[in-house]
Amino acid sequence: MRSILNTSNLNIGYKSKKDVVTIAKDLNLNLDSGKLITLIGANGIGKSTLLRTITKIQPPLAGNVFLNDKEIQSYNPLDLAQNLSVVLTEKLPPSNLSVFELVALGRQPYTNWVDSLSPADIEKVNEAIALTQIEHLASKKHFEISDGQLQKVLIARALAQDTALIILDEPTTHLDLLHKVSLFKLLKKLTQETQKCILFSTHDIDLAIQLSDEMIIMTPEFVIQDTPCNLIEKGSFTTLFKDENIIFDAEKGKFIVT
Repeated sequence: MRSILNTSNLNIGYKSKKDVVTIAKDLNLNLDSGKLITLIGANGIGKSTLLRTITKIQPPLAGNVFLNDKEIQSYNPLDLAQNLSVVLTEKLPPSNLSVFELVALGRQPYTNWVDSLSPADIEKVNEAIALTQIEHLASKKHFEISDGQLQKVLIARALAQDTALIILDEPTTHLDLLHKVSLFKLLKKLTQETQKCILFSTHDIDLAIQLSDEMIIMTPEFVIQDTPCNLIEKGSFTTLFKDENIIFDAEKGKFIVT
């Protein structure tokens, strides 16, 4: 196990000409290889802002983000794409790409200027397809498959990119319970089999508690990272929602409605 990404006294938020809006400050997070880490918090708490900051999509207000012991702001786009892959929730632009071709886009940081795939590139693409068990979809057009299948395809694309860290923004959104469980278990399996670190934000807190190696909880008062068991013992989930009708049952390890 090794540290892939860590933050040092990180402040996240937004700057305008007149004001600075700080969402969270003094964040000291650590993402280790071989771990499935979930990011949870109420709507609007700043989960996407945190993910955008640690992936260099937006700058921090203060502090540092280190990726493989190198300050992330010093990475050029090509080097960053060879160390970090990101799966966002935006819809794919219109295209006629097959599933294989979509997964193969993950090799762009390594292909030559004409974007032709080498035998090694094709091997990486096939490995990613096999790991995510989507071989039966490879020849289909990406618009012919379901949302749950498309999420697996996008994860396969990130695997083909062959980075030590994969970050996903709410990959279980719009999926039914069966596909949510399937996706959680797939991500868990991938961390174990590839020793990559996978961090993703989710609203499916009960599933996250059951399947995550570690969790990052964001509230207005604090941001804390630990194992689910330790977070339960600390009572960290009890302040997640400011609603007397939603309480956390520590014995059952899940939220209940009163």
